[in-house]
Amino acid sequence: MTDSQPGAPAPTPRPSHIERVRTAAVVVIAVAIAFAGLYFGSEVFIPLGLSLVFTALLRPVVRWLERRGLRTGLAATLVVLVSMALLAGAAVAVTAPVQNWAQQAPQELQKAQQRLRKLVHSVDPVTKAVSGVTGGDESGKQGGSQSGGGGPSGVAAKVFGITTTLLTGLLEVLLLVWFLLASGDLFVRKLVHVLPLVSEKKRAVDVVHETESVVSRYMLVSLLMYLVQGTAVGLTAWLVGLPTPALWGMMTVLLEFIPYLGAAFMMILLTLIGLATFDSAGQALVTPGVYLLVSTIQNNLVSPLAYGRRLKLNPVAVLLSVMIWYGLWGIAGAFLAVPIVATIKVLADRVPGLVALGEFLGE
Repeated sequence: MTDSQPGAPAPTPRPSHIERVRTAAVVVIAVAIAFAGLYFGSEVFIPLGLSLVFTALLRPVVRWLERRGLRTGLAATLVVLVSMALLAGAAVAVTAPVQNWAQQAPQELQKAQQRLRKLVHSVDPVTKAVSGVTGGDESGKQGGSQSGGGGPSGVAAKVFGITTTLLTGLLEVLLLVWFLLASGDLFVRKLVHVLPLVSEKKRAVDVVHETESVVSRYMLVSLLMYLVQGTAVGLTAWLVGLPTPALWGMMTVLLEFIPYLGAAFMMILLTLIGLATFDSAGQALVTPGVYLLVSTIQNNLVSPLAYGRRLKLNPVAVLLSVMIWYGLWGIAGAFLAVPIVATIKVLADRVPGLVALGEFLGE
């Protein structure tokens, strides 16, 4: 005799241990294949990711021009040409400071190394560690003479190769951005056409528009905040007497777009330049101190208000994302980490099955 009543639905069988293990193994394999594809396909995915981010940034400008009567293709062309002119102007403005600093860099870094040794000379274990890493004064001199044997032609060839690679990648991104802007809402319309249910169509349109809005706001607000931060760093460097202060302001603006890693690099670089320039440690630490102060105010007071409620992300999730995407795509991956996390959060908040993921990614 059983307890089940006639007509009652049969209880759903619970998955066995073997089935759970099999499902977990399939998920792990799928994730591994996806990461392998992203890693080995970086030459395709990096320009595509960058172009999607800059398309989201520039799309509002194109729509504004469309409302003023310009056709989509013409508006996209005008926006891309203006963007290219701004990038060319920035490149010209930064060329002279970079050249000046590149000529002084070996001597300045050697001065910073010598002053660091003086600062840690009272701590014997640290001094031994520094001596072991640098190989002492004589080995450093020998290394310098050997590196100088390559001549300027080798350095010029490396610089030319890096410049060529950057220009090629930039042209790829700009071309993709132009095509995406000129196509208008073509891909959104095709996505809506493919989805079968009306609710899915509406959800897809909402996700695309919200993602575009979030990424565009992130890029624009970040640019404005980092311009203020870069101006503060540049003015401080100029007031205390650091060489090429405009370069440090520009580098601050660019590197702040790389979460955590960019700030750490700027702190180290400003400290080294300060130690190479000034005899006093206090004076050397003024510029990195101002950088740290402005960055702290920006991260804790300005950013939460400027970004708005839709871009409140879990700092741990952002850090993990930076580590993962930096490991996959290098500096470009670290730059794309926040837009990728923001996009995933928008998608997770809209899809019922991903609510838990959206809760984890949110602040």
